[in-house]
Amino acid sequence: MIAAEAVARGSISQFIEHHFRHFNAAALVDAAKGYSAHLEKGGKMMVTLAGAMSTAELGLSLAEMIRQDKVHAISCTGANLEEDIFNLIAHDFYERVPNYRDLSPQQEQELLERHLNRVTDTCIPEEEAMRRLEKALLEEWMAADRAGERYFPHEFIYRILRSGRLEPYYQIEPRASWVYAAMEANLPIYVPGWEDSTTGNMYAAHCITGEIRNVHTVRTGIEYMIHLADWYTRTSAECSVGFFQIGGGIAGDFPICVVPMLHQDLGRKGIPLWGYFCQISDSTTSYGSYSGAVPNEKITWGKLGIDTPKFVIESDATIVAPLIFAWVLGW
Repeated sequence: MIAAEAVARGSISQFIEHHFRHFNAAALVDAAKGYSAHLEKGGKMMVTLAGAMSTAELGLSLAEMIRQDKVHAISCTGANLEEDIFNLIAHDFYERVPNYRDLSPQQEQELLERHLNRVTDTCIPEEEAMRRLEKALLEEWMAADRAGERYFPHEFIYRILRSGRLEPYYQIEPRASWVYAAMEANLPIYVPGWEDSTTGNMYAAHCITGEIRNVHTVRTGIEYMIHLADWYTRTSAECSVGFFQIGGGIAGDFPICVVPMLHQDLGRKGIPLWGYFCQISDSTTSYGSYSGAVPNEKITWGKLGIDTPKFVIESDATIVAPLIFAWVLGW
């Protein structure tokens, strides 16, 4: 067990430490203390977001983590990048469906006809969220295309937020948006597989229509990896870099591979392994159901070391992640 920190903590942290004593609850406490210990030693942390964390409004706690310098880079799916902005500009038009498990195919069809796209118990409104963002993005894409400029997916979002053109549509406090907090901090965001997202599909459609002439106006995943290799090399030369993974899939698999790439493909010596690792997932790592390797298996891939602090919490990330963030923030 990691020793408890001798600092004053808020009621949430006190509750966690008193009641979370065994099994996944104990793993949560150990991982939270490990996260704090990593930062206290001067380390940096990458957080990866899979699933539908933005629609789950993880920004309520993640944004504060960014503002308080507890997160230093993010890797996420295109869905998480865009859905945080959807929530920012269309929150009041969302509809919650608490009985989503009981919906019939006909009821699902009725949601479609109302232009409501369901994510578990939450329906995202197409017109107010998706098309509103698309209009702003298209203006940026076309302007960059005409100027012969190229930017990453998250950089286009940053440009829109900095321009203020979406401000009239804000329906939550920007402080609750993790992308807005990342923009303010100019945080590096890596969005592998961005084309597998609503805005990625929109971009492809506008390339097909010819409105965007250069398909590479939006920079690619390979370029993201090159950028990440540079970021990791520079950052790890100064301090240990940790890896906090929410869910599985490409959001986590893509960035963690940068270390073996630097070692094995580039032959660079002296690049440190990831200095902390935690994954939250409710998917069992067997029979191919989880895209990724358990921590010890990652040793064989040259990602983690024998002594790297490693934590696995097999539970619902919408419950676990905010509690760990609360601990790290001292709430």
